[in-house]
Amino acid sequence: MSVLLLSDAVLLKKYIQGDENSLAVLIERHQTKIYGFIYSKLGDRDLSDDIFQDTFVKVVKSLKINGYQEEGKFVSWVTRIAHNLIIDHYRRSKKNTMINSSNNLYEKDYFIDNGANAEEQIIDLQISNDLTKMIDQLPDDQKEVVKMRMYDDLSFKEIAEMTNVSINTALGRMRYAIINLRKMMEKNQIVLTN
Repeated sequence: MSVLLLSDAVLLKKYIQGDENSLAVLIERHQTKIYGFIYSKLGDRDLSDDIFQDTFVKVVKSLKINGYQEEGKFVSWVTRIAHNLIIDHYRRSKKNTMINSSNNLYEKDYFIDNGANAEEQIIDLQISNDLTKMIDQLPDDQKEVVKMRMYDDLSFKEIAEMTNVSINTALGRMRYAIINLRKMMEKNQIVLTN
């Protein structure tokens, strides 16, 4: 049987047993989907190339250390690794932006005035900070869905695939997260509209 006709699970098993060509087949098989996912989140070819490469470096390391422990599709597992690397990139970028801002090293104008006065900007920043703190207080499964939906702009289908749950479960987690956020806002007397 041609190696191209083997399932992902068989190819992974063969790779773990030492057949390097099996991983090359897997990468070739899923390259378009995974790269497309990365590029859709970043919109930058060079950065997408880097994240794509880092994703498979992490896949190889994980396979060498742990084997393949995931219950589900290989492509969902790899996409989740890519997603985490994209989040790490944005966190580093945000941190660098804050450092650059505090040192007055502006590469870009991060403070764009869209007609809002200083008071409105401070209120918007406080609301954003409050919301972030509340999201961080959610149970992990709810927090994950909220962040993937709000910050990563993923569909519930994508969220379900990446977290290995049904769409209904992903929707339910989002619903409970919203209920919990509303309760926290009421408790803390926070109003999101100003």
